[in-house]
Amino acid sequence: MSKNNPIIAITQGDACGIGPEVVAKALATGEPAEVCRPVVIGSMASMQQGIDIAGVQLTLRAIQQVEEVRAEKGVVDVLDSGALDPADINPGTATKACGVANGVWLGEASDLALADRVAACVMAPVNGEVLKLGPSAGKVFGSDPSQNYLTLLSGPLRVVHVFDHIMLEDVCRKMTKESIYNAIRRTNEVLIGFGIATPRIGVAGLNPHAHGPQETSSIIPGVEEAQAEGIDVKGPISPDSVFRHGIDGIYDVVIAMFHDQGHIAIKTWGFVGNCAMFMGAPYLSLSVGHGTAFDIVGKGIASHEMILSAIMQAASLSAGKGFVK
Repeated sequence: MSKNNPIIAITQGDACGIGPEVVAKALATGEPAEVCRPVVIGSMASMQQGIDIAGVQLTLRAIQQVEEVRAEKGVVDVLDSGALDPADINPGTATKACGVANGVWLGEASDLALADRVAACVMAPVNGEVLKLGPSAGKVFGSDPSQNYLTLLSGPLRVVHVFDHIMLEDVCRKMTKESIYNAIRRTNEVLIGFGIATPRIGVAGLNPHAHGPQETSSIIPGVEEAQAEGIDVKGPISPDSVFRHGIDGIYDVVIAMFHDQGHIAIKTWGFVGNCAMFMGAPYLSLSVGHGTAFDIVGKGIASHEMILSAIMQAASLSAGKGFVK
């Protein structure tokens, strides 16, 4: 896949949620078409409904292959494999039909990315419970979770999480020199691929002022091993300060030890417009930080800032231009 004018696959999200309308709003800004060739993987009927709800001027164009995608102002290319019957679209309601369709669309996007036919994938919001009722979409984020790190992006602050959805006592139990070193090494490799020649990485401590047994036994040795390989990494840094350093541009990314440590920093700094990705997955995949919002579907008030940010970041990173400033 050429890095020039990359094709970005956008899965439309749950057809009964706000996905179609926020995707429509994001594409209607015209910004994505300036930096990439976006293609929506989903339902023509659902996307038309999203356009109508959003109140934007867009025309849908059905395509059969992603290679047909063009970045044409006011036109949205849609790859619709027929996974969802328009009669099964019931806005504001979680349905098995939409869960099955979402699983199909995510699988299609994953296959395209793994075949290097699209440069990146962006996922509009899905409902996790009904998604489980359809085809497994686990391969979307790779088969080895130990090499995939949840990363949140919000303006100048980018946070990689060593551990995600586990209890704090398990963070302490699972933390090793190897787990810290692996997160640093993988982050450095991926950022170089994104066009950041010498990534600057800050590592948060676990305990107040970064003084504790985990720092001594795991974090410091992991950082030192990475430094010995020439990686520009510093830490452990007091967790009450390191995220501010990221905001101030001292580091390209900050590595957090656990879920809330990183999430609180990101959501406090800037909730609107942030997006998520998995650092180290087999292909570039981004998503939004919100759900399907069944309660406001159809009102035209759902914000498109997160999905737009995800699309723009996907375009810039896949082109080797680094993070969108």
